[in-house]
Amino acid sequence: MQFTQFNAAPLYLNPGFTGATIEHRLATNYRNQWTAIPGHFVNYTFAYDYNLTEFNSGLGLLFAKEKAGTGGLGSTEIGLLYSYHFKIDKKILIQPGLKFNYITRSLDFSKLVFNDQLARGGSGFTTDDIEFDNVSYMDITAGLLIYSQKFWAGVSFNHINEPNQSLTRDESPLFMKFSAHGGYKFDLSEGGRKSLNTSFLNAVVHYKAQQKFDQFDLGLYYTREPFTYGVWYRGIPGLKSYKGVANNDALAIILGYKVIDYNLNIGYSYDATVSRLGFNSAGSHEISLIYEVASKKKKRRSKRFFVPCAKF
Repeated sequence: MQFTQFNAAPLYLNPGFTGATIEHRLATNYRNQWTAIPGHFVNYTFAYDYNLTEFNSGLGLLFAKEKAGTGGLGSTEIGLLYSYHFKIDKKILIQPGLKFNYITRSLDFSKLVFNDQLARGGSGFTTDDIEFDNVSYMDITAGLLIYSQKFWAGVSFNHINEPNQSLTRDESPLFMKFSAHGGYKFDLSEGGRKSLNTSFLNAVVHYKAQQKFDQFDLGLYYTREPFTYGVWYRGIPGLKSYKGVANNDALAIILGYKVIDYNLNIGYSYDATVSRLGFNSAGSHEISLIYEVASKKKKRRSKRFFVPCAKF
């Protein structure tokens, strides 16, 4: 699944983020990609995690679903997450984490059209001897997160066990995907942290690779509470190309708003396609919500600082 606002999908990005909140966190993401193309990609996630301060641990639950293509190819996953938190020194924390997913893939056979049906004008039943079955499998992800009050960096290794995802009873391994991500927070507030008007700039990068395919994201967010504004670029021009076509994907704008009294973060982004697909795709839309809540007792006792990445 693809999220421009990957910071707002922390448990999907890296299990090391599990429990990186004061107490409770609820997050949801929705993405509609290339809306003008038939069979465009639609995916969404729901996540919950909890900070077990007394055990230096975090627990999480993730639900994700995706639909892609005119054949209704879909995947549904439910994941359990765990992370352990410890300090390297007074200013740097490190959090390794694990995610165990149960994934189901499905296909709507009735929406497929085969060669023999085309020969008959696209109607009737196929005579091709092809069997499709839904498939389920376990999937394992490991991640590591390190951060201070100014920077954060992480890596994750998805599909470590490379499960077989074939719908036709053949071999089709889900190859391991590597992800590296991080950022730096520049405090622009007049008077520093004591300022009533919090203002800062986040520079963020995200690289991921799976076999011969890779992708690089680079973004900037400016926050002056309660608003956040961001710009994002996705592609590897100059270094990556295919048959002379430069690796350009999208330029995104991001808008965010924080309901401070309720600690609710709302984000919206629009991806303008800059590849040769261009305006034919009509771009991509994405919405994120993150709600964090803690008891008054927990807030008073918490002396821990949290990951300084923007939540949009």
